[in-house]
Amino acid sequence: MNGLKPQDGSVESFLNGIAEAQGWSAQQRLSRLSPKRQEVIRPALERPREFVLLSVRNAADRLNSDPATIIRIVRGLGFETYRDFQRYLQDLTVAHATSLDSMQSAINRHSLSGQMQAAVDQDIDNLRALRTSTDFDQLASIATRVWKARRVYILGGDLAGSLVDYIAYHLTLLGILTLGATTTGRMVHMMRSVAKGDLVIGISFGRGLRSTVEGLQEAKRRGAFCIGVADTYVSPLAEASDEFFIASVRTPSFGMAYAAPISLMNALMAGCAFANRRRTLAVLKEVAAEQKFGTRWYSTRLQQS
Repeated sequence: MNGLKPQDGSVESFLNGIAEAQGWSAQQRLSRLSPKRQEVIRPALERPREFVLLSVRNAADRLNSDPATIIRIVRGLGFETYRDFQRYLQDLTVAHATSLDSMQSAINRHSLSGQMQAAVDQDIDNLRALRTSTDFDQLASIATRVWKARRVYILGGDLAGSLVDYIAYHLTLLGILTLGATTTGRMVHMMRSVAKGDLVIGISFGRGLRSTVEGLQEAKRRGAFCIGVADTYVSPLAEASDEFFIASVRTPSFGMAYAAPISLMNALMAGCAFANRRRTLAVLKEVAAEQKFGTRWYSTRLQQS
């Protein structure tokens, strides 16, 4: 299952295809073909950016083949139509994109302020995509499950470590036993204690960090309920996830933009708060007292005259 909401017939067909072959890597798809056909289509899977916008005829020319053969190969890979194959190439392009690719493909807006505004515009587009594609009923069921979990583990390395800290902080504030891991060693050691009844969230974008992917795979093997968060359907996290959510990190600059992933986590935190409102209010009364009078907050003492 996944946390994606189909918007129309064509998208629904595509998502059903993804669900049927969730987690298939390019190599797994290739293995469905004869050796000869593997060699024909391999360049498109290894360099998807060069083929994603090509028509079937132009792709056939580039691959030194013919359109009929390409269609047969595409169906052999598990896609109903060539358009579905193009969507898959788009996902591969996203997964394998580098910071240099993002910077070089950015439109030249002839001004520094224009480039900065484009970054905000892209964040808005990412948020719109999140809003229309997320199944919030499914997200609500996860919020309920969080309270029932024996322990909650959050996995994410590199830049996604900031998301791990963000989620763990809020869940801990609510009194939910939450453990975060942002380094390979900590993930390896923590996953040894995972068991049935635990909930594990793995967050990684692009091709996926090996430590996060293998950590979620180990959690799945040990019987935990696993949730994956990525920016593409072809993320290796999908295969190890009981529930899978997409949050785009596209940016017209370099690196990754986390407006959509943060918004997804905010929605989950809101769900957790209201899924057990009585418990949340009881906890927040203590939190409010500390926020008002706690010594860790800066205050300017009034001077007596």
